[in-house]
Amino acid sequence: MSKFDVKLTVNGEKIKKTTKSHYRLLDFLREDLDLTGTKEGCGAGECGTCSVFIDGKLVKSCLVPVAKADGAKIETIEGLGNPEKMSELQKAFCATGASQCGFCIPGMVMAATSTLRNNPKANIEQIKEEMGGNICRCTGYQKIFDAVEMARDVINKVKPEKVFDEYEKPENSFIGANVKRIDAPSKVTGRLKYAADMKMPNMLHMQVLRSDRPHAKILKLDLSKAKKMEGVRGIVTCDDVPGIDNFGVFIEDQPVLAKDKVRYVGEAIVAVAADTVEQARDAVNSIKIKYKDLPAVYDSEEALKDKILLHEHYKTNLVKHIPIRKGNTEEALKKADVIIEDEFSTQPVEHAYLEPMAGVSYVDQDGVLTIISPSQNITHHRHMMAKIMNLPIHKVRFIMSPVGGGFGGKEDMIYQGMLALLATKTRHPIKYVMTREEDIVSTAKRHPSHTKYKMGLTKEGKILAAEISMLADGGAYGCSTEGVMRKAAILGAGPYNIENLKMDTRGVYTNNTPSGAFRSFGALQTEFATESMLDIAAEKLQMDPFEIRRINAFVKGNLTHTKQELNSASINTVLNELENLSNWEQGSPNSRGDKRKDMFSNDNRDACELGARLKTNGNGKRITK
Repeated sequence: MSKFDVKLTVNGEKIKKTTKSHYRLLDFLREDLDLTGTKEGCGAGECGTCSVFIDGKLVKSCLVPVAKADGAKIETIEGLGNPEKMSELQKAFCATGASQCGFCIPGMVMAATSTLRNNPKANIEQIKEEMGGNICRCTGYQKIFDAVEMARDVINKVKPEKVFDEYEKPENSFIGANVKRIDAPSKVTGRLKYAADMKMPNMLHMQVLRSDRPHAKILKLDLSKAKKMEGVRGIVTCDDVPGIDNFGVFIEDQPVLAKDKVRYVGEAIVAVAADTVEQARDAVNSIKIKYKDLPAVYDSEEALKDKILLHEHYKTNLVKHIPIRKGNTEEALKKADVIIEDEFSTQPVEHAYLEPMAGVSYVDQDGVLTIISPSQNITHHRHMMAKIMNLPIHKVRFIMSPVGGGFGGKEDMIYQGMLALLATKTRHPIKYVMTREEDIVSTAKRHPSHTKYKMGLTKEGKILAAEISMLADGGAYGCSTEGVMRKAAILGAGPYNIENLKMDTRGVYTNNTPSGAFRSFGALQTEFATESMLDIAAEKLQMDPFEIRRINAFVKGNLTHTKQELNSASINTVLNELENLSNWEQGSPNSRGDKRKDMFSNDNRDACELGARLKTNGNGKRITK
C-alpha cells in the first residue's frame, strides 16, 4: 500500500505526517489525527456531515483526496470551540435545542459558521440558501435556523449574550418547556463519540461478503486464498455459530450468516477480520463462491400463491395474517347511499439515517462479550445474542452508543452477530462501519404495501361500513412483519368511528430486502388508504374534507374496532386547529380552484387539486384518465 507525506496546518497546528495515498481528507482527519467530529454520512458529498474549511472555504472533505489538501490550512469542528469554551454559534445550537441525534450537527455548525463569516447579517432566506448543502433527518431544520439567527443577532449586538442561557424554568411540568440538553455541548463541538468514532488497542476491522443473487443455493465456498492474505486474522461463516442461529424482532428466522442458500441481494455470507479495512475488503473480494440460482418472487400477490417458497419448512410464504371483524359489513353496505372502491400502494422506503450502521465488539478478561452499537433494542438484542453465542445472559453485554438517527431502522440486529463471532474467534476488538451503499442494500426498509378498500357512506357523509385488505411485502425474513401487521390492523381505520369494519392485514415473504420498523410502522400504510378514501368520498358527496372527517371522528366514550373505550378523543380539536392554521376555506373540494393563502404566510399559492384521480362515475367507482 503506497504512502504519502503530507504537510498541513490543522486548527492552527502544523502537521507533518505519512499517510495512505488513497486517503481522502476525511479519512486523514478521522484515522490519522483522531478528529472524529468530522463525520461520514454518505461519502458522496451530499449530506454535509464531513464539512470542513480548507484555506477558509467550506468544502466536503469526503470529496477531497488528502494529497490535494497538501500545504493547506484546515479548520474542523474541533477548532471552533470545545464544551468549556464554545463559539457563539455552538452556544446558540445548545440554546435552541438544535442538536437531536447530533450526527449532522458538526457539519451544520461548520456550514452556519461559513454563512455568518461570509455574510454576518444574513437574513433567513440567505441562511437557508447557504446551508442548503447540509442535511438533517431529525429536527425539521427550524431549530437550526433559529440557532443561526440567534448567533447572528448576538454577533451583531442586536441581542445580549445572556440569551444563550435563557432557558425556561418549568414549575410543574417539563412538557412544552425549553430544557437544556446535557449532551448538547458534546454534540455541537464534535466531541461525542458515535460507534464509528471508537478505537481500541489491537482493534481489527470487519468486512462482509454479501450475496449478489436474490435466491440461490450455495454450492461451494472457497476461503483458501482469503485465509492466506496479509493482515487477515479471522474468517467466520454459518458453521462458526455455536448456538441457535436465528435472529429477528418479532420472528427470529434470519441466520447471522447465510446457511446453504441466500434469499435476497445483500444477505451476509462470510465475515472477515483484518488489521485494516483495506485488507479485510481485499480478502472478501478474493472469496470464491459457486451458486445454483433458484426461482425468485418479488411481488407480494405472487408470493401469496406459494408457488415459490422462501422457507420450505414453513410450507407457506404467509408471515402473519391479522383479521379484525366489527359488526356486519355486508349488511351495512346494502344500506349505503354511496359505495366507493379503490386500491392504494406504498413503496419501500429507506430510513436514510445519517449515521451508517456501525459497531464494536470485544471479549474482556472475564470472558464477557461486549457489543457497542447504536441499537434501538439492546435488551432484546442481548437475549438473542446469548442464544446465538450459546452464552449465559450474564456473559453478554450490550452498550448503546449514541444513535445518529434510527427511525426504527436500528431495531434490527443485522451485523452485531458477525462482530460477536469474530471478537470471540480472534480475541481482538472488532470494528465494523458500513458504507452507505452497503447499508442501503442490506438493511430493512418500510414495508411496501397494497391495500384494497371498499367504503359505504350515507349521503350525509357518515361511514356505515368499510372493508380493508392490506398485503405487505415482508422481504426475505420475518423480522418485524408480525408487529407491523398488528399495528396496521389496529390503527388502519384511522381516528374514525366505523360501526361495521372488516379488516385484514397480511405480510408475506419475498426475495426482496427484509422489511422492518419505520416511524408509525404499519399504521402509515393503511391510514394513507383511509385518508385517501375520505378525500374521494368528500369529492363524490360534494362535501368539505374537514367536515366529512368531523362527522366520523371518534369522540369520548366510543369503542375502537379493537374494543378499547376512549376516555378522551382529541381528533376534532386537531382538525379545527389544522383548518385554522392552514387558512382553509370552507366549501366542497371542487371549489378549491382559486388561489389560497399558504400556512403562516400572506403569499398566495396554487390550490390543491385532487384532479382526475378522484373523478368518479355514478356508482362511486374511480375513473382514471
